[in-house]
Amino acid sequence: MARSSTRPTSRDVAQAAGVSQAAVSLVLGDKWRGRVSETTAARVRDAARDLGYRPNLAARNLRLGRTRTVLLVVPALTTEFFAGVYTGAARVAADHGFGVVLYPSPEGIGPARDPFASAQAALDGVIASSMAADALTAIRGDQLPLVMLDSDPHGSLGAATVNLDITDGIRQVTEHLTGLGHRRILHLAADVPSWTFEIRARELATRMAALPGAHFRTARAPISIEGALTATETALTAPGPRPTAIVCDDDKLAAGAYKAIRRLGLRIPDDISVTGVDDLGLATAIDPELTTIRLDAERFGERGMHALLAVLDGRRPDSGDIPVQLVVRGSTAPPPAL
Repeated sequence: MARSSTRPTSRDVAQAAGVSQAAVSLVLGDKWRGRVSETTAARVRDAARDLGYRPNLAARNLRLGRTRTVLLVVPALTTEFFAGVYTGAARVAADHGFGVVLYPSPEGIGPARDPFASAQAALDGVIASSMAADALTAIRGDQLPLVMLDSDPHGSLGAATVNLDITDGIRQVTEHLTGLGHRRILHLAADVPSWTFEIRARELATRMAALPGAHFRTARAPISIEGALTATETALTAPGPRPTAIVCDDDKLAAGAYKAIRRLGLRIPDDISVTGVDDLGLATAIDPELTTIRLDAERFGERGMHALLAVLDGRRPDSGDIPVQLVVRGSTAPPPAL
């Protein structure tokens, strides 16, 4: 049977599903739980899909005072990690009738130009990485419902924080290296003022300080391959015992460390072991493949969006950090014999 050229209405959906228009509104507004049965909700969704029904969001937004638009603020689009965060957040948003606008605040050049005449009028809420916090004040995003990612839960600007369990990741990588026998470790630290990198540095320093006979030092580098190459080369040619392992804050830093090690005529992992953080595609593109801490970027984005939806609904977001996992590959081995 040919469909009518007239746009289907919620009344048509109600009639097709054999329910009231109120039930249709509850189901399609994702407010049905505890008010209509699972079977009825499925029947309404099926009828809406079969009819090609799309709610009039503009009219609904006027009634609700919502735009159903969320801003995701990230420091840059230079790694696939933040693409994964966006993918996860957008997937959950779409399931709840929201759209996500991505707002990069590139490192080194400050926040991008405000894309809105009035962020408070154009947006329902914001999800932001702590590394892009400066962009929030530029768009007055800190005055909207806000969820912070990778942020100090005790000093956050946001109504909620969502974090990866990076402390446990550092524990895993430290125990892995010290279990192999490493005692001389260099921390190639990201030269970025951010809570997540401060936590990595603090946890690693604390664990090394508790290890008898350990020799630990830090070299800082911008998150770039060239920056990491220069910092690593300087650290490895400095006076004193050479490190037998390098713990990098990021896989890109690890790639730069690889180049420096090879320029000095050293081998990975025979002379020096290297670890990273993120488990980007880069980690398996370099040789040997990189031992690194896997961060689930999409799950991170999903949790961030769920937390913001909870804040918007006046609910308490789920608590608990997202687990991370050390993936052991060919870049780590016992230190060379003295």
